[in-house]
Amino acid sequence: MLASVRTFALLGVEARDVTVEVDVSSGLPSFAVVGLPDAAVRESRERVRAAVQNSGFEFPRTRITASLAPADLRKAGPGFDLAIAAALLGANGALEERALAGTALAAELALDGALRPVPGAVAMAERAARSGVRRIVVAPESAYEAGLPRAVGTAEPIRVVPLERLADLPRLGTEAEPVHTTGAPVLDPPATDGPDLADLRGQPALRDALEVAAAGGHGLLILGPPGAGKSLAARRLPSIMPPLSEEEALEILRVASASGHRPEAGVVRRPFRAPHHTISPAGLVGGGNPPRPGEVTMAHGGVLFLDELGEFSRSALEALRQPLEDGAVTIARVRHSVTLPSRFLLVAASNPCPCGHGEDHPDCRCTPGSARRYRNRISGALADRIDLSLTVEQPSAEALAGGEGEASEAIRGRVAAARAVAGLRQGCPNSGLGPAELRRHARLGRAARAELASGHRRLGLSGRGHDRVLRVARTVADLQGSEEVGSAHVAAALGFRRRGAE
Repeated sequence: MLASVRTFALLGVEARDVTVEVDVSSGLPSFAVVGLPDAAVRESRERVRAAVQNSGFEFPRTRITASLAPADLRKAGPGFDLAIAAALLGANGALEERALAGTALAAELALDGALRPVPGAVAMAERAARSGVRRIVVAPESAYEAGLPRAVGTAEPIRVVPLERLADLPRLGTEAEPVHTTGAPVLDPPATDGPDLADLRGQPALRDALEVAAAGGHGLLILGPPGAGKSLAARRLPSIMPPLSEEEALEILRVASASGHRPEAGVVRRPFRAPHHTISPAGLVGGGNPPRPGEVTMAHGGVLFLDELGEFSRSALEALRQPLEDGAVTIARVRHSVTLPSRFLLVAASNPCPCGHGEDHPDCRCTPGSARRYRNRISGALADRIDLSLTVEQPSAEALAGGEGEASEAIRGRVAAARAVAGLRQGCPNSGLGPAELRRHARLGRAARAELASGHRRLGLSGRGHDRVLRVARTVADLQGSEEVGSAHVAAALGFRRRGAE
């Protein structure tokens, strides 16, 4: 007897179609799983055997072969358990063919037959809808995720069937079949009780830089001693970023689901990731076999904060160059390559020297050589890809005792308006403008060209740095409601390229 069902393999943050075929034939009792399974998939034989028997079904004592097609795609993880068990029950006559027709299944099995959630339910539901599947069977904990593509309005209707136990499979296709409905989540609502930029006091230049960064999607490097507000500012940046679109929301949900971080029910927020400086290059940009998302992908659509940038390994920082430039990471393997999305807003913070005070501070005991080596840990190639650079000092007691700064909600309104102007003009944030588009949308008058040329010589800008100044100037002009990029806008952008104290 032969039966087949549909399931999915998770590759990066995307789902690939997999057909599970189970053949039950005469011969000595055996159970083989073929089709490039990893250790977790091979171990599914024992989980499936125990789950079938403990769910009241008869386990065939004969020759069993489970094939996972396509055979050249590596299968990893326990998410194939339910599909293998369902196909086995179908081949053994315990399930009718109509119960499995047009159905995809994705869940891990406990030994007692209970269904457990697996990562990637959002991507699997999207793929199921595109493949013409009528229903997807998941564990109850995965039902909310599987219903999100339809709830956000970006996928064809598909029934999400949450089952608690393997013994519930005969309910498929009957009136007793359970159906889960996920309500539309709120996209990036204002955080009324979360971090607010009003908490940042005594740093007007840093507040301005954060607003420009959020409005144009520009990366930001903050240099300064401990206690100057670098981390506080970075953690409040998501609160002033523009609201999410449906497409951005689904991308964030897909990444979170594939990474094993189940989305918060009822709301979608921009992510904030702050990895420790001991992270490996693979942990930062992704890797493994099969490839898994790294921190840059989990920060997709949000903020990646690298505190103590000089303490990160050189190899990890150099690996950031591709995602910063392309907005994606491509991981190549022998049989396939995976492209992981990584359009994030980078905020990096660093002390001016190993002790943190800075060479000009009377308490600094660092030698000039050690301070120079510390600064040189940030390669010029990486620094040149960061649009905004700002040096801050510890605020005075008078500044800290002053009133609160402008709240995030008000700043977010200006940021959203500037992003909307850029979107209508060129269809992307200013940070995404290519050289040709930049010349078309950021034309300079004579005074502005002279200001840019003077700053280019004074700061020793590279060609890439020259264009990045122009992109930031375009953002400053958008925030001020100006169609033309003037000399004042260029001067402000040049001010954000200085890494030394003024």
